[in-house]
Amino acid sequence: MLWTVVWVVLVLATLAGAFLLGRRLWRSAVALGAELSRAGETVAELSERIEELEAVARAARGPVRPALGQDVEVLGARVQELRAGRRARRAARRDRHRATVRDAVARWWA
Repeated sequence: MLWTVVWVVLVLATLAGAFLLGRRLWRSAVALGAELSRAGETVAELSERIEELEAVARAARGPVRPALGQDVEVLGARVQELRAGRRARRAARRDRHRATVRDAVARWWA
């Protein structure tokens, strides 16, 4: 008789635990579906915004024409201008990298 009561209690406890676990799993699945839906909407908005920005960038950029036949001084000035811009971007990138490393060192070793 005692073993029957023990087994009945064990079975009921197992069923209650399975119910609680199943309920938690269901709620997690519903929450995941809601987050995936929201992420899909965000991706759609971002893709629209990207298309708009690409269109603006294409409109702002002038037509690309061959440089043959232009003045050498004008072409040289353009090359120097492009190189200066590239150097400025490289310096800004280097400064950002150094700041990131400095912050990481301060956070981990200070």
